[in-house]
Amino acid sequence: MQIGEVIRKYRKEKNLTQEEMARALGVTAPAVNKWENGNSLPDVMLLAPIARLLGITLDTLLAFQEDLTEEEMNSLIGELNDRLKRESYEEVFQWAKKKREQFPNCENLMLNMAVVLDAGRLVNKVPDAEKYTDEIIDCYVRALDSKEEETRYRAADSLYNFYVREEQYEKAEEYLTRFPDRDPEKKRKQAQICARTGRWDEAYKAYEELLFSGYQRMSIVLNGIYQLAAEEQDTEKARLVVGIQRQLAQLLEMGKYYELMWELEPAMSGRDADAAVDIAEQILENIPTIGSYMESRLYEHMGFRRLGEEFYGDLKEKLLNSFRDEEACGWLLGNERWQSLIAEHSD
Repeated sequence: MQIGEVIRKYRKEKNLTQEEMARALGVTAPAVNKWENGNSLPDVMLLAPIARLLGITLDTLLAFQEDLTEEEMNSLIGELNDRLKRESYEEVFQWAKKKREQFPNCENLMLNMAVVLDAGRLVNKVPDAEKYTDEIIDCYVRALDSKEEETRYRAADSLYNFYVREEQYEKAEEYLTRFPDRDPEKKRKQAQICARTGRWDEAYKAYEELLFSGYQRMSIVLNGIYQLAAEEQDTEKARLVVGIQRQLAQLLEMGKYYELMWELEPAMSGRDADAAVDIAEQILENIPTIGSYMESRLYEHMGFRRLGEEFYGDLKEKLLNSFRDEEACGWLLGNERWQSLIAEHSD
C-alpha cells in the first residue's frame, strides 16, 4: 500500500475523522485528505507523530514490510481480475507493475500477478501480446529464487508451460530440473516433451514408470483404507476395498499373485477356514506369476531385472512360515486341509 492508503486504513481503525487527525497533528483536514488520496506526502517531520497517533511502526507507515498477508494478496489479485474485465490490458498491466514495485520482495505477489496477466493476454486475445512477454517471464524467473518451495515450484511450472506453448522444448526441459524428483508431474511433463520431440521410447518409458509406481501407491493407500475398515469392523467396506485391489491388479496386468494376495487377510480375520485354505492354495500356486507384469505390453519399455528361482523359493518359504505362525494362524493349525496344504508345499 502507498503511505496514503496506510494512513486511511489505520485512521479508520482508530475511529478518527480526518478533522480529528488534523487537529492532533497541527495540520489542516484538507492536508490529511490529500495524503490519503495520494495527491501529496506528509512532511518528513510528521512521520513519527503520524505513526504514534495511529499506533503503528514507521515501517508499517512506509509499507516497508517484506511480504503481504494472504488476505492482502488475495485482495490485490481479486482487484487485478476485476480490472481486466473493465479496463484495457495495457492499463491493468501498468497498474500491476506499480503494485509489484511497492512490494519488490514479495515473490508470491509477483508470481500470482504474472500468472493472471499471462492467462489474461491469451484468453482476451490482446493485440501485440508478445510485447508483454519479457516482463512476465522476468517475474517467473525472479520467483524461482523465492524462499518458499511452493512458490519456486509454481514458477518453474509456469515457465515450463510457457515454453511448451511456444514449442521451445529445450527451454521447457531446462525448467523441469527445478521440479522435485519425487513429484510425479516431473516425469509426466518429461514424457510430454519426449512425445512432442519424437523420442517415443523415452516417452513410453516415462509413462510406464508412472503407471507402475501409480499402481504401487494406490495399492498402499487402499491397504490403509482396508486396515481402517477392519479396525472399525466395517466388513462391507473391507470387502469392497479387497475387490478393488483385485480389479486394480487385473486391470493393470500385475499378475494373478497380486490379484489374490489381498483376499487372504479378510478370510483369516473372519475365521473362514474353507476360504482361507482355498485362497492360500491359489497364492502358493501362483507364486510364479509374481513377475508376470514384466511380460505385459503396458510396461515393455521399463527393462525389469528378471526374478530368479531363488527369489520364488524364498517367497514360498516365507509364506509357509507365516501359515505355520501360531499367533496369526493358530486357529487353523488343527484344520486337516490347512495342514495338508502346508505339508504338500513344504520341501
